[in-house]
Amino acid sequence: MLAVENNLEKAKNLVKETKLEHIAIIMDGNRRWAKEHMLPSAMGHKKGVDALKTIVKASHSFGVKYLTLYAFSTENWNRKQDEVDFLMGLLASTIKNELKELHQNEVKLRFIGNIKGLNAELQGILADAENTTKNNKGVNLQIAVNYGARNELTQAVQRIIEDNVPKEAVTEELLQSYLYTKDIPNPDLLIRTGGEMRISNYLLWQIAYSELYITPKYWPEFNEEALLISIEEFAKRQRRYGS
Repeated sequence: MLAVENNLEKAKNLVKETKLEHIAIIMDGNRRWAKEHMLPSAMGHKKGVDALKTIVKASHSFGVKYLTLYAFSTENWNRKQDEVDFLMGLLASTIKNELKELHQNEVKLRFIGNIKGLNAELQGILADAENTTKNNKGVNLQIAVNYGARNELTQAVQRIIEDNVPKEAVTEELLQSYLYTKDIPNPDLLIRTGGEMRISNYLLWQIAYSELYITPKYWPEFNEEALLISIEEFAKRQRRYGS
């Protein structure tokens, strides 16, 4: 118990000292975890939901204000149809089953991505979750669904053109105001689980100066201790922003 309390205090102090506001995570490795445990992929995805719940709670305990998780990319539609159907169903059931507890814990939920590309029932579930939690003051949890950074940037440019913005008025600040994340700070830390050394079309604009942390742990294995280790690594970095 003492070790747990010490780790919690250490994490809170590091978050405060480093001014760590926003963590983004590429949750990778569900299927590989399942394969290594000789289980079907579905079990890996279900264990991934458990890890998600753990990390949301840990982020709240550590004092992290913003958490953005990559749940389903625009490229994930290319997976086998039965897996896509399972993932969409898992997302719907998870949100419905966990919404009450998330709301009680003051989590503010938002879903970023091309939400209109999802089926009407799922869109309704996500909209209800956002509406239910919109006034909460705890962790701001963004879940990226049907999300691709290139698509996000393309749509932003299209909307700028539709709004007849003159060329000389287009600045970095203006373009950012057309992104899904326009009203939250850019990630300080990007974590990728599963050991892969790539960004996978995730928050390409927003992570321009984020610190990257790649862990070989698969997402179902990622827990409070793993999150603390990533924050400890972040605390060692000297952020220069190109200067």
